[in-house]
Amino acid sequence: MSRIRSVDELLDEARASLRRVTPAEAARAAAGGALLVDIRPSEQRSRDGSIPGALTIDRNVLEWRLDPAGADRIPQVTSHDDVVIIVCNEGYASSLAALSLQQLGLRHATDVIGGFQAWRAAGLASEGARLHQSPP
Repeated sequence: MSRIRSVDELLDEARASLRRVTPAEAARAAAGGALLVDIRPSEQRSRDGSIPGALTIDRNVLEWRLDPAGADRIPQVTSHDDVVIIVCNEGYASSLAALSLQQLGLRHATDVIGGFQAWRAAGLASEGARLHQSPP
């Protein structure tokens, strides 16, 4: 029987197999043709904005859309050699998602350290954020 692990242990294991990238590295990679994929829920994207040019794919269908051998894949994914960079809100769920993609054979799958919040804090381009209003 397998040993039961905590989510923190799973996260550590996932990150040990990834070469995670900073927001600036992700932006450069995307400019060079890497596929930047935002898996944040629509509520977070509506509130905080989105990354121009990033694909939005719901986490619950991520593997089906990005499996190069899958019937339900998106056309942007053509090879197991494609570079795919996952973005979530703070860089936790994206690590687990990137590991799952590596297990599908996308050996260059990784994620953004600190997620969208780090992207925005780095001053990188974002669009569509709702203005946060102070209560009256």
